[in-house]
Amino acid sequence: MPAESLSGVPGASPEVVDIERALTRITYLSTRARQHERLMGLAGVPLDRAAVALLRQIADCEPLRPGELAQRLGVEASHVTRTVQQLQRAGCVSRVPDPDDRRAQRIRLTDAGRDAMARIREAGARGMQRALAEWRPDELRQLATLFHRMVDDFLAYTSEEDSGREVDDAPLTTG
Repeated sequence: MPAESLSGVPGASPEVVDIERALTRITYLSTRARQHERLMGLAGVPLDRAAVALLRQIADCEPLRPGELAQRLGVEASHVTRTVQQLQRAGCVSRVPDPDDRRAQRIRLTDAGRDAMARIREAGARGMQRALAEWRPDELRQLATLFHRMVDDFLAYTSEEDSGREVDDAPLTTG
C-alpha cells in the first residue's frame, strides 16, 4: 500500500507522520503559558517565554551577535533587540565587543544569567525525571540518542535549505 494512503501525507511514511504528531503535541505542551509560568515559579526566574528562549540560545552558543540570535530563533532582529534589553535590565546578559569587528557587539551571559539558566534547566530536568520515572535507563539512553540524531538531521536539513540547495520536500514544521 502506498505511503500516501497510510498516512494521508504524500511521500510521508506512517511512522514519520506519527513522529510529527508527537512532536506537535510535545511542542504544544511545553510551550503553554501555564507550563512556562509553572517552570519559572519552580526555577525562581521571572522571565517571559521569549526571554527564556533567547537565554537558552545564548547559553548554548554564547556569545552571539543579535542578528545571529534572530536568525537562530527565526524572529525579527527588533524582537531580539527588545528581549536583549529586557535581559540586560534583569542582569542576565551583557553586551561585549565583537573580537572580529569592534563596531559590532555580541551578547553574553552574566553570572546571574548563567545562574538563571542553570535553575531553569534544573527545574525542567526534575519535571522530565518525574515524567519518565518508569522508563528503564537503556530506554532513556536510546531516546536521548535518537532525539540528538533527529535534531542534528533537522539542522542539516535547514542548513541545506538556507544555503539554497534543492531540498526534496516542504520545510519542517511542528504545528
